[in-house]
Amino acid sequence: MSKAKGKKQQRKTPKKEKPAKREPKTPIQKGDFILINYTSKIKETGETFDTTNEETAKQQKLHKEGETYEPKLVVVGENWVLKALDEALPKLKINKKDSVEIPPEKGFGNRDPEKLKLVPLRRITAQGITPKLGMQIEIDRKIATIRTMGSGRVQLDFNPPLAGKTLVYEVTVEKKLETTPEKISALIRRRIPTVEANKFNFKTTKTNVTINIPEEALYLEGIQLAKRGIATDIQRLLPEITTVKFIETFKKREPTPEQPKQKSN
Repeated sequence: MSKAKGKKQQRKTPKKEKPAKREPKTPIQKGDFILINYTSKIKETGETFDTTNEETAKQQKLHKEGETYEPKLVVVGENWVLKALDEALPKLKINKKDSVEIPPEKGFGNRDPEKLKLVPLRRITAQGITPKLGMQIEIDRKIATIRTMGSGRVQLDFNPPLAGKTLVYEVTVEKKLETTPEKISALIRRRIPTVEANKFNFKTTKTNVTINIPEEALYLEGIQLAKRGIATDIQRLLPEITTVKFIETFKKREPTPEQPKQKSN
């Protein structure tokens, strides 16, 4: 009898495979509803060209009457902001100011020398325009910037104003919206920013949402397009909701009592 047969064969215990490491879940992902504040600048000059902050807009002489300055709603991946900025959002942290640098090729493209055109000055003045350096005008159904003037000719630049510029966005993700009512309210606000959000009452079920339109919103220019946009946004971005209803209520106004006539002396 051989030693090999006499000894019990030892069975090798298979080694347990270590579970694959999962990538840590980032706080912001594609499809998330977030509110962001930002100020965007041209890196080469430090010039501010856009902001969600009203005080900054006033300081930089960018303020526009009727413009709503507040955190901007962004659904990550929907390209509601510049694509390169949209792609950077999942790398950001909530309530932390970050800086995102965007080179020209990912921003508004590199400058194209062939988009510089010389035109006779009279062609512009014939449209009732008094040209000035840096002015933007529409010509041949295109927007151009006046770069130089002289000898009866004007050089027009049909490149986008920010072409060839490196852009820097100072961004803060203020909040991530978690609940369906929060998201619906933000989508309404995006389309109708001139009416306070709390004036829109709505009720939701699993598949339906009914929105009461406040009377002051009923007379806004483009309200029907805004309603269609709200419905489309809700149905596409909240796919569980299939029906969006709007209720418009017109209340009878009481006549203003006539002022008593003053007796003449």
